[in-house]
Amino acid sequence: MKVGIKMNQNRLITPEGTRDLLFEDCLARHQVESKIKDVLIPRGFAEVITPALEFYDVFSPENHGIPQENMYKLVDMKGRLMAVKPDLTMPIARLACTRLKDHPLPLRLFYNQNAYRINPANSGHSDEVDQIGIEVIGAHNRRTDFETLVLAIQSMESCGIKNYRIEIGHIGIFNALTSRLKLSFRQKEQLRELIMSKNYPGLNDEMDRMKDMQTAEALKRLPSLFGGEEVLDELKTLVEDEAIDEVVVYLRSILKDLHELGVDQHVSLDLGIVGRNEYYTGIVFQGYIEGVGDTVLTGGRYDTLLSDYGMDLPAIGFGIDVDALARVVRKDMSVQLLPDVLVFPYKGYAVKAMKEIQRLVEMGFQAEFCVCDTSDEAKEYARRKGIPTVYFVGEDVVEVRV
Repeated sequence: MKVGIKMNQNRLITPEGTRDLLFEDCLARHQVESKIKDVLIPRGFAEVITPALEFYDVFSPENHGIPQENMYKLVDMKGRLMAVKPDLTMPIARLACTRLKDHPLPLRLFYNQNAYRINPANSGHSDEVDQIGIEVIGAHNRRTDFETLVLAIQSMESCGIKNYRIEIGHIGIFNALTSRLKLSFRQKEQLRELIMSKNYPGLNDEMDRMKDMQTAEALKRLPSLFGGEEVLDELKTLVEDEAIDEVVVYLRSILKDLHELGVDQHVSLDLGIVGRNEYYTGIVFQGYIEGVGDTVLTGGRYDTLLSDYGMDLPAIGFGIDVDALARVVRKDMSVQLLPDVLVFPYKGYAVKAMKEIQRLVEMGFQAEFCVCDTSDEAKEYARRKGIPTVYFVGEDVVEVRV
């Protein structure tokens, strides 16, 4: 008996990093998904769904990959290593290079699926995240970047989110500066982590060892360069570099277009956004909502990723954490979960009761078919659940307020 109890001790709980969604949570999630899809579909984006299980190789490229310790892994019947997908862009890259390889470019795709990634215990991060996002594959120009940013902003706006911000950076600044220092891959990734985490003491220690003090000083200042267009002016005073000058011109033009379109109220620059590994290659951006600690939107250009899957195609996209948006939406959401009417059929009148329900629904009411055995049980059920009205259906339909 003790052995049985031990084996079944997890029967009534969810795994760490996951949670059940109830009632309003589900409605808020569906509302967010529906609102964002209403933005994407009229703009020519088509939905794709990739399997929850992928071969581990899909996520294993060293320069783009996710640490294997962060993946949920299992083995198939042939002994091949599988992963419960920790990322949604890489499977779409696989799809684009296989089943969609002969489709006209650019591909304009969107997804709405869950990603699974192991997070440290007690980190507060969910291992299961519902995401919705887009990928534009096969187009490399400023207009594509501009449209992607606009769609990210419109997606947030569509959900009624007002207290958000979109921060824009460009990986070209980091790459230009680190190339001047001739860092190893490991040193570059360590530096990337210091900048992303805004670890100023660690960053200062690393840069103080460099011989090129002008470049080192610029990298020290990178995580603090956030705000309006003035941060580009400050960057120009720190270092002279042709590649960086091109990025500055590019970012100014993007900001100008966003301003002319009237969607720049919540947009700012953050030159300390330097991406993960070599995944991103150009513009990068992140979205935040007041009161939500983590990023709710992440995006950018990734022009080298698809070459790992057999096709050298440029691409850009973004992903939105649906659950994070849903938690905000739910606070202001006014929904009615309870039926307006409980419809109880006397014996032999079930069909008539069902027709009555159809009539009520067509009139805009919410009506529940009562499966209680007696009229007294129906009244008690309505009282306990909070349903204000019961229709008793027999030869006549009698309305009773509970």
